[in-house]
Amino acid sequence: MPYVVTQNCCNDATCVAVCPVDCIHPTPAEREYSRTEMLYIDPGTCIDCGACADVCPVDAIVPGDSTAPDVDRYLDLNADYFRRNPREAPAGAHVQPLPASIATAGVTHDPPRVRVAIVGSGPSAFYAAEELLARRDIDAEVTMFERLPVAGGLVRFGVAPDHWHTKTVDRVFGRTARRDGFTFHLGVEVGRDVTLDEVSAHHHAVIHASGASGDRRLGIAGEDLPGSHSAREFVAWYNGHPEHVDRFFDLSGERAVVVGNGNVALDVARILVSDVEALRRTDIADHALTVLAGSEIREVVVLGRRGAEHAACTTPELMALGSLPGVDVIVDPPVSAGPEETAKLRLLEEYSRRVPVPGNKRIVLRFEATPQEVIGTDRVRGLVTSHTGSGRRTEIDCGLVLRAVGYRGLPIDGLPFDPVSSTVVNVEGRVVDPATGSPSRGRYVAGWIKRGATGVIGTNRWCAVETVGSLLDDLRVGLLPEPAGSGGDLAALVRERCPQAMSGADWRAIDRWERHEGRAAGRPRVKVVDADTAADIARSARVSGISG
Repeated sequence: MPYVVTQNCCNDATCVAVCPVDCIHPTPAEREYSRTEMLYIDPGTCIDCGACADVCPVDAIVPGDSTAPDVDRYLDLNADYFRRNPREAPAGAHVQPLPASIATAGVTHDPPRVRVAIVGSGPSAFYAAEELLARRDIDAEVTMFERLPVAGGLVRFGVAPDHWHTKTVDRVFGRTARRDGFTFHLGVEVGRDVTLDEVSAHHHAVIHASGASGDRRLGIAGEDLPGSHSAREFVAWYNGHPEHVDRFFDLSGERAVVVGNGNVALDVARILVSDVEALRRTDIADHALTVLAGSEIREVVVLGRRGAEHAACTTPELMALGSLPGVDVIVDPPVSAGPEETAKLRLLEEYSRRVPVPGNKRIVLRFEATPQEVIGTDRVRGLVTSHTGSGRRTEIDCGLVLRAVGYRGLPIDGLPFDPVSSTVVNVEGRVVDPATGSPSRGRYVAGWIKRGATGVIGTNRWCAVETVGSLLDDLRVGLLPEPAGSGGDLAALVRERCPQAMSGADWRAIDRWERHEGRAAGRPRVKVVDADTAADIARSARVSGISG
């Protein structure tokens, strides 16, 4: 029975490198990889060796005869991909090219030394650190800076709490943080506590991997009324981001509207109508759980400007809606799909045929609806939309509007910024002058601030690999500036400026505390959501001698 990739695929393609028969696609070398929803295993080629399952960082790959939820659906989804994307069957076993970090394991000469600072601690930051520290052709030191007291970025603060499998990719990051040559400074903000020039003076290169912490706007009247928020703020709030703990979201009305129909839109819609007892078994922040327990929301309308065939969500995320207990999924207008249509359209047709159950909550997927105005005086009372084709206007009564129309990067002092793409101007990760194209020596970017807010967690792996490749090319030809100060000098500067800064050992102590409290409560973890509590936990671990 062939193996199958299931919903929580992170797309980091570790599985591709170990497959002996080249049956997992698209690979990072293929054009469609950058826009794929997930990876797929060809059931006609898979030899059932299980190598892919062994290395999957999020346990997304299971045997085809597994009892995992919806495994039959995913078998069909995997097979459907290869029906639509036929490939020549390999003549024999095909071993994927080894990563450079493995291919250079036999290097015997003294490798060049390179000291790199990484700003940020999300997936792209850790993937870049791993690519540097795992190589044998260089002697790397990595210093990672994170302005918050805990690490994780998108994994901790962006992934929905009921997608706990996806969050287990943090095990990979934890291994990286334990590597020789890795130093962590948490609670230290580059540009506030230490300047970019000061960091650069102690490193050959700096990689900015700070993500996209801004939001795209709708540009309509009433968008700033109380009760109208970005989905990013809501996601950060229920995931326990320290800077969003005190946000207020009014859930006293019976209907909410989410503008946009990508994965983030489906995440917030799902959380708003999920059974609170089910959420209690996740790592959702306690303050959000308390508010959601008193929610009066019974219906969430998810708006898409275009037709159903252009729905921005992935098929696995759409599939997850259909199994929510006590929740009907309504498609408006209903969808008809033939056998040759995409799996996503066929799934929408299936939802269209379902008969709503009286008393159930509802998620309404409404297509061809363009928001025109948020209405209300002192707070949100409704949203006016127009039909994309006819222009017919409709008023939706609601007390909460969440815009899920995209994240956007914010400018970084000292780096050229493109306001159109919301990215730092770069070529293959090298920061360049937009007027001349000349590279800025020792300055690099990775992740969303490099390419825009696209892709999933694993996409950042190959984005980071490209950036590190550019950095090492520059190292080999002598283009990186030599550090003026040592790592010890920088550590002393950080201690002077930020006496409360925490280390990797402190981060692991906080992680152990969260998981311990989670086990006692039947949850993956109980999140620490403020800096003072995090500092107290770390300090206690140091005193007791169990930090590390």
